[in-house]
Amino acid sequence: MAPSPFAEAFVSRLFDLFAELGPRHYGEGVSQTEHALQTAHHARADGAGDALVAASLLHDVGHFLQRLGEDAADQGLDDRHEHIGAGYLARAFGPEVVEPIRLHVEAKRYLATFEPGYRDLLSDASLKSLALQGGEMATAEARIFLAHPASAAAIRLRRYDEQGKATGVVLDGLETYRDMLCALIDANSR
Repeated sequence: MAPSPFAEAFVSRLFDLFAELGPRHYGEGVSQTEHALQTAHHARADGAGDALVAASLLHDVGHFLQRLGEDAADQGLDDRHEHIGAGYLARAFGPEVVEPIRLHVEAKRYLATFEPGYRDLLSDASLKSLALQGGEMATAEARIFLAHPASAAAIRLRRYDEQGKATGVVLDGLETYRDMLCALIDANSR
């Protein structure tokens, strides 16, 4: 079955955002697009379902949509990209895609607080943003986070996120995800 016009248009707009803003770097050694593709690749290699692969690919779309500028972290500002991206993507995708994206920063805070050695895995840019995003998570916050139905998916996404920052990695492009993304959108609209 062919994708709906809405799904085709929404995915095309996402890919336009990647074409326009994906070449930017945000403190990492890879571009936004390279990071997205690597994160999705790690999800797929781990056997994640399509919804988590899509969330992994799209988890930082909010960086493209926020209005604080590319250097928000250098200005000491949290761009709240996880909420901006989740809000935008909720126009088309269901909660199985959107909620891990919305929670991936909370997952970082949780892991940095409660998993020994996790902080050592974080890049300098991730450590800087961690401080801006609230730093370590209080026990009460952790309980609320863990009670969320998407917390386990968000933690998996966060792990793929940390793996998706290697320089010099060549992967298939965004187009290889088009059909999957359209199918997820169409399944959500039924």
